[in-house]
Amino acid sequence: MTDDVDLSPGDRVALLLPGSTAYVELVLALLAAGIFPIPLDPRLTAHERERILGGLEPHLVVETEEQATALAARIPSVPADPGDLLPRGRPMHVTSGTTGTPKGVDSGLLGEAQAAALVAEERELWGFCADDVNLVISPIYHSAPLRFAMGTLLAGGRVVGLDGPGGFDPATITATIQRERPTTMFCVPTHLQRLFGHWDAVGVPDLTCFRLVAHAGAPCPDAVKRRLIELFPDGSTWEFYGSTEGQFTACRSEEWLERPGTVGRARPGRTLALDDDGTIWCTVPEHARFTYYGAPEKTAEAWRDTPDGPAFSVGDLGRLDADGYLHLDGRRTDLIISGGVNVYPLEVENTLREHPGVEDVAVFGVPDEQWGQRVCAAVVGSAAEAELTAYVRERLAPPKRPKTWRFLDELPRTLTGKVRRDRL
Repeated sequence: MTDDVDLSPGDRVALLLPGSTAYVELVLALLAAGIFPIPLDPRLTAHERERILGGLEPHLVVETEEQATALAARIPSVPADPGDLLPRGRPMHVTSGTTGTPKGVDSGLLGEAQAAALVAEERELWGFCADDVNLVISPIYHSAPLRFAMGTLLAGGRVVGLDGPGGFDPATITATIQRERPTTMFCVPTHLQRLFGHWDAVGVPDLTCFRLVAHAGAPCPDAVKRRLIELFPDGSTWEFYGSTEGQFTACRSEEWLERPGTVGRARPGRTLALDDDGTIWCTVPEHARFTYYGAPEKTAEAWRDTPDGPAFSVGDLGRLDADGYLHLDGRRTDLIISGGVNVYPLEVENTLREHPGVEDVAVFGVPDEQWGQRVCAAVVGSAAEAELTAYVRERLAPPKRPKTWRFLDELPRTLTGKVRRDRL
């Protein structure tokens, strides 16, 4: 693969670059030309790159700013204003790969009408407009922060927080809020916890500039959620549930207050349905469908026909209440079967998060000769094993109570906040 390779609609370009506004503009320009960027962490090792890219067959790999500048200059018909672009698909993000080989999520080339519908759907839901200033605090190669940044530029707004040293630093983010007065921000609960801790020490900045603060990626502790609602303007805070493959729900915090723990109802244009075991299926509009690149068998497993149209699942489990609000129970791959009883780690984690001495927790199963699997809990915080054992004895049935406790300084997480259970 050489830098001067000819690119055509449908081709793929791997981007292993630090985040910047120019990065987002390049992604938009590639998509407008029908070329699919594959955003990846520039810190990947050679082994990781080979593992991920081997199955995606990129026509070009871009690793330096000089290569990116040269590529941007070669893309035909790129207007000066990103708002004049029409992306013909979504970036080919890859699944996290924590439970197997990462898979490329391929939206396919969209016709003009479907491409316009893709842009309009995000704009209508999140209200992107020319006055928006999107503060990016998450790695831009991940799907959610890139989606919010792209939506902002396409609406004529601007993006801040990218053109600096990079990395999550609460002091830098606080200064950016004070200087740039952003209107929107996507974050994960870990970001909120660190920001709130910093603000407890230095004072809370003026947050009245925000009209939208959306969080996702991991369960949000109750205390963090309530602090978020308290600090930011009324009606500005949201949670959504989605995956690399697609988006399921959106939920205003005011709805969450009425139904604590919910991740909301189906987004417009989508419907939710559950199997008997709780597996969540979601129908989506034509412009939001996908395949796994080069993996037809995995694609077939992810989709099925329903009366409402094709529906996909990523193996998550949940419950729907009478009004259609979804509550998550975790992932099927995380399910623990102990003594023949299904144990959902998320239920145990949510119980433990209510203990004042627990700052963070992850529950997982390990093989056990007597029970099949034994419930284990990794805890960050000041609580001692004896008090947690007594605490869960009062609140959880015997099969759900952790039999083994680990106490850590921090949980292993991806940069989007997901716990790396494979490392636990």
